[in-house]
Amino acid sequence: MSKFIAVNISVSEDGYMAGPNQSMDEPLGQNGLLLHEWVFPTQAFRDWIGLPGGTTGVDNDYVARGFHNIGATIMGRNMFAPSRGAWTEDGWKGWWGPEPKFQHPVFILTNHPRESIDMGNGTIFHFVTEGLQRAYELSNDIANGKDVRVDGGANTLRQFMAAGLLDEIHIVQVPVKLNYGELLFNDPTLELQRYRSLPPVVSHPVRHQTYVRK
Repeated sequence: MSKFIAVNISVSEDGYMAGPNQSMDEPLGQNGLLLHEWVFPTQAFRDWIGLPGGTTGVDNDYVARGFHNIGATIMGRNMFAPSRGAWTEDGWKGWWGPEPKFQHPVFILTNHPRESIDMGNGTIFHFVTEGLQRAYELSNDIANGKDVRVDGGANTLRQFMAAGLLDEIHIVQVPVKLNYGELLFNDPTLELQRYRSLPPVVSHPVRHQTYVRK
């Protein structure tokens, strides 16, 4: 049985996981990229994208965990594409270029069917129209005991938590205010009631908070 985890989920001081108005130029919405600036200098991230060097320490350890022992990934459609509605033949294959670094199956929740896309390096995008439970079952089977990473967006994470299917969520609070966008939680007290919090870890300038399912 795989463990289902959401790691390195960056949120603003006011609780937003993404900015508004996602577009080709701003995949994370307006100012959404600011939430992830703590990741970019780390050694684990730079190694993931094929660059040398980088910082080590607490932040790097958290980033590295997001790449280690992952057998499958689940995400909502908005994390895969800026388009909405029925798929068109526009050749879109995700934000990550011709050689995505996942190198394992990625299951995308959508209301609109589409044939799987094999990127040729172990990354295969599967489009799941049968709902959350089906994505859970498929990813659990294919991960073969490795962890399954649930990337989001916020609505996908809330659904997994409400269904009792997310074992752990690691949230990184970033000292940025967005004021509007996509909230991670609508009612944290209610949505986190299945979870217990571990002691926070503060690493300038961010705060790591992990919740594990009771």
